[in-house]
Amino acid sequence: MNFLSHFYFDRDTTNCYHTLGTVLPDLLKNADKTIVIHPEKLVHPDTQINDIILGWRKHLLVDRFFHSSVFFITRSSELRKLLTPAVQGSPVKPFFLGHIALELILDNLLLTTDKVSVDDFYSHLRSCHLDTIKEFLNFSGLAETAKFFRFYDNFKKSRYLETYADTQQISYALKRICMRIWNDPFTIEHEGRMNAVLSAYRDGLQHNFMSIFKEIDLKLKAES
Repeated sequence: MNFLSHFYFDRDTTNCYHTLGTVLPDLLKNADKTIVIHPEKLVHPDTQINDIILGWRKHLLVDRFFHSSVFFITRSSELRKLLTPAVQGSPVKPFFLGHIALELILDNLLLTTDKVSVDDFYSHLRSCHLDTIKEFLNFSGLAETAKFFRFYDNFKKSRYLETYADTQQISYALKRICMRIWNDPFTIEHEGRMNAVLSAYRDGLQHNFMSIFKEIDLKLKAES
């Protein structure tokens, strides 16, 4: 799941460090895909750092429930098949597109149906002290943190997730993600065809997209 979908499950929390932990695995991956840490089994004497660790664990759990769900398997496969002719000639694998596009569509639907507030999300991130985040990263085995903090500062300032409310921006967000792997993933024609596919699929999904969030919520409660 993407940032706002993870935030959905803790949208009512007042603990900014827990919120940060629920999205930190993806923040680190976006900052530098070579960063690999596994803090989920660690325990720190500082409660705020432990809150980040607990949020990290929840991220892993939510992703496991999501990626093993019938909803994900079915819907990502449908998107893969629909996007395959739209991106013919592109180096991007349709399976990858189906996976990421579904996650972006879910974020878009959460925003456009007012299930989450992007202002609340960024407010949580702004409330976390950088020294505490740095201690968490060092404790988790990441000694060099400068690259991450450059990305993290820009992520907060740009408020890029606000653009997810515009359905036409889904294909652009998809392109940005693909550009981390491929230099020129799509032509203008590809993007136009992708927009048409994603907009239509998003509209068709709107009436029952919350089913996956309810399913995961029940599984999380069963785990607690």
